[in-house]
Amino acid sequence: MPELPEVETTRLGISPHTINETVESVLVRQSSLRWPVPRSLAKKISGKTLLGIERRSKYLLLQFEHGGLIIHLGMSGSLRIVDADLELRKHDHVIIHFSNNKELRFHDPRRFGCVLWQSGDVYSHKLLQSLGPEPLSDKFTPEHLYNLSRKRKVAIKNFIMNANIVVGVGNIYASESLFMSGIRPSRQAGKVTRKEFERLTQNIKRVLAKSIKQGGTTLRDFVNGNGEPGYFKQSLHVYGRENEICTTCDSTIKQVTIGQRSSFYCPACQH
Repeated sequence: MPELPEVETTRLGISPHTINETVESVLVRQSSLRWPVPRSLAKKISGKTLLGIERRSKYLLLQFEHGGLIIHLGMSGSLRIVDADLELRKHDHVIIHFSNNKELRFHDPRRFGCVLWQSGDVYSHKLLQSLGPEPLSDKFTPEHLYNLSRKRKVAIKNFIMNANIVVGVGNIYASESLFMSGIRPSRQAGKVTRKEFERLTQNIKRVLAKSIKQGGTTLRDFVNGNGEPGYFKQSLHVYGRENEICTTCDSTIKQVTIGQRSSFYCPACQH
């Protein structure tokens, strides 16, 4: 699943080719995504100028004067900017044609993504209202995590992956951040100290920023807005490295299932 860095990389990739361009037409080839694509989508945005593209959690928000598109890439989705004469692919479900003869194509083989419309303030949509702070913002602090974690018995990895606590810390980045902080992923959130949360907050910011800089993580189907894969996978310390030697010590990386997700850690470096 594309995570926050992949979504941010996509935003950066598509923005220069679409912002301040006018939508000439919209083609919906498959409307049955996670939620149905609005039947009136073409009418809503044809002839309108795209004013900006923002990201909230893993949602891309395409802002128009009268509302916004909410796009989620789901499990296997991607957005690409291509020349309009490029042949369509089988799973190109929504195609937005711009006045510069470029097309923004939403591609999603598994169809767990979404393309929705919100009139007026796009942030008023119910999908966005209960989300926690952005991890790279000033609102994401050690105090925020520490205060919400007290007396919580949930595993710390699941705690930081909860979008109501903080958005965008997916499975890969949670594993990497916890390794860098020396915290075992199965430890109860309520038993993590304030000082450990200081390290964890800093490392979440660091690992996400580094991944964005390197273009996201290449896993399965992800490509960025230009159709190119990301490269952060080359820098992973623990994720996907079961039975390999730790990059810090001589111990062997272990894998355990936490909350139905594979988690990776070093038994010597993380406590």
